[in-house]
Amino acid sequence: MKKITLLLTVLGIVLLSSCEGFLDVKPSNSADSGTSILNANDAKVALNGLMRNMASSSYYGRNFIIYGDAKGGDFALRSQGRGLDALYVFNHSASSNSYSGFWAQMYYCLLQVNNLLFNIEKIEEAGNGTTALSDYKGQALTARALIYFDLVRLYGKPYNMDKSSYGVPLVLTPIDAKDQPTRASVEQVYTQILADLAAAAPLLSKNITKGFINYYANKSIHARVALTMDDYTAALAAAEEVITSGKYTLYTNANWLNSWANEFSSESIFELAMYENESNLGTASLGYYLLRLGKVTGASGWFMASDYYLARLGQDANDVRWSVMDYDESSTTRFGSCLKYVGGPAMKGDKGNIAAATNVKVIRLSEIYLIAAEAAFKLPAPDKTKAANYLNQIRKRAPGLAAATAADVTMQMIEDERSKELFAEGHRYFDMLRWNKSIEFNDDFIFPAVLITHREKTIDRTFYKAILPIPQEELDANPQIAAQQNPGY
Repeated sequence: MKKITLLLTVLGIVLLSSCEGFLDVKPSNSADSGTSILNANDAKVALNGLMRNMASSSYYGRNFIIYGDAKGGDFALRSQGRGLDALYVFNHSASSNSYSGFWAQMYYCLLQVNNLLFNIEKIEEAGNGTTALSDYKGQALTARALIYFDLVRLYGKPYNMDKSSYGVPLVLTPIDAKDQPTRASVEQVYTQILADLAAAAPLLSKNITKGFINYYANKSIHARVALTMDDYTAALAAAEEVITSGKYTLYTNANWLNSWANEFSSESIFELAMYENESNLGTASLGYYLLRLGKVTGASGWFMASDYYLARLGQDANDVRWSVMDYDESSTTRFGSCLKYVGGPAMKGDKGNIAAATNVKVIRLSEIYLIAAEAAFKLPAPDKTKAANYLNQIRKRAPGLAAATAADVTMQMIEDERSKELFAEGHRYFDMLRWNKSIEFNDDFIFPAVLITHREKTIDRTFYKAILPIPQEELDANPQIAAQQNPGY
C-alpha cells in the first residue's frame, strides 16, 4: 500500500469514494510493487483496473466529455444549479469549482500506469518477459500518453499558443513522499507524450481486442496529438495508417443510429466499458446528463444543444445524426437532447438492458477521417483533393449536402463537420482553442434569466479561465508548485 499512499500524498490527491475501494484490491490496483504484478495475468488485471478508473465520472465516464462541449459552445443550459454548470459559466478558482477530480483521477490513473510499468520492467529484467507482457507494457505507455495529453490540455495553454508555459508535473515512476514534483513546460509534456507513443507502438498487437488498446489506437492518439501540435504531416501519416489498415469501417447511414446501441462496433478504435453491475453511473451517468428534464426518472436536464450547434446540424434536415437527438425541455419541437450515451432512442444502453450501461467511445474512425481531412488541408503544400475525399466520407451523413471538391473545400466545412459528427464526445472546446477561435455561448437559454459574472458571452483562449486552476489541495500539499499556479487565479 505504501507507494500509492505516498504518491497520493505528494500529489495532493483526494481520492473520490469510487476509487477508495480499489486500494485494497490485489493485484489490479495495489501499490505493493514487490508482489502485486508477477506475471502477464496480473498485468492484465492491473490494466483492467486502469481502464475502469479511466471510466470514472471524473474522467471519461462523464465530466471530461462534458467539459469539452459545455465550454466549447455546442452545449447550452436551460437552468443553473442542476450540476456541472460551473463548467459552462467558467466559475472556477483554486478553492471553489476547481474540478480537482480531474487532477485527482488522472494522477491516480498515472499511479496505476507507473506501478504497472515498474513491475513489468522488473519481470523483464529478470529474464521472464513475454509477448503478452510486452503488449501490456505498450498499452500502459499509450494510456499514459493519452492521460498526459488530457491533463496538459486542461491545465496548460494550447501548444500552438505558448508551448514554453507551464504544463503539468511529469511523474513517470513510483516516487517517495519527500518528492514534490513541479510543473514541466507544455512542450516537455508533449515531448513525453510522443516518446511514450513511439516506445509503445512496436510492442502492441495489430489485432482488435475489445476494451483494450492496440497498435491502431496508439496511432489514432498519435494523430490526435500531432494535429493539436500543428504537425500536419505526422497527423496525416498516422491517420492514414489507421484508415488504410482495413481493421475498422465507417458506419453507413443505415447503421449509424444502431451503432450507439451496440458496444465495440465497426468504427470503435478505443472504447471504455460501462457494465450494469460494475462501473455504470446510473442517473449520474453521462447519458442521463444529456437527457431532457423528466424524460425518465432521474433525468434532470443538465445540458442541451446550443442554437449554434443545431444550426450546423440543420444544414440538412435529413442528416442521419438527427436520429440521436430528442426534443429538449424548451419545447416539443426543438431537438436539443442527445441520446448517444443511453444507446439511442430505445434507451437500453449498448447491451440491450440498462440506459446508463453504455460504453464511452473514446476514439472512433470518423474522427480519424476528420483528422486526415484537416491535416491534408493544412499541409505546407495543401492536398485539397485528399482533404475533400476524407471529409466527404463523413459529410455524406448529410445526404442533402453536395460533396466537397478540391476546388471548394474549406476549413470551415471541416470544422462544421467535426462539430456535427463529434457532438457530445468532448472535442469542441479543445478544437476551438487550437484553432484560436472565439467561442460564443447560447446564454439566452438560461431561464429564469441569470446574470453570468464569471465570463463574457464570447471568449477566446486569452481568457485566463480558458484553462483550469491547479487545485488548492495540491498547492497546500506541494509548496514547490504553489508558485506555479496558472496566471489570474
